[in-house]
Amino acid sequence: MNDQDEEDGEFFRPPEIEETPDETARKTGLAFSAGITLFGSVVVLMGLGYLVDRLFGSSPNGLVGGIILGAVIGFYQFFRLTSQIIKK
Repeated sequence: MNDQDEEDGEFFRPPEIEETPDETARKTGLAFSAGITLFGSVVVLMGLGYLVDRLFGSSPNGLVGGIILGAVIGFYQFFRLTSQIIKK
């Protein structure tokens, strides 16, 4: 190692790989679908919870349960999709 590397504080820098436009488009599509999935799961399950409340008169338990369940499912799917963005 030379003195210049030690002064910069960098001992190893991985080679930078240029991304192809196809790979950029793939990652953009995955990021978009992750956001839509998170939003959609919360909205759909919130709507189902609202319907449960209207049918059984359990207000606001169905609505709150739907929001919580939608958020859990949405975040699971969000992290699953974003992990595919990071993979090569």
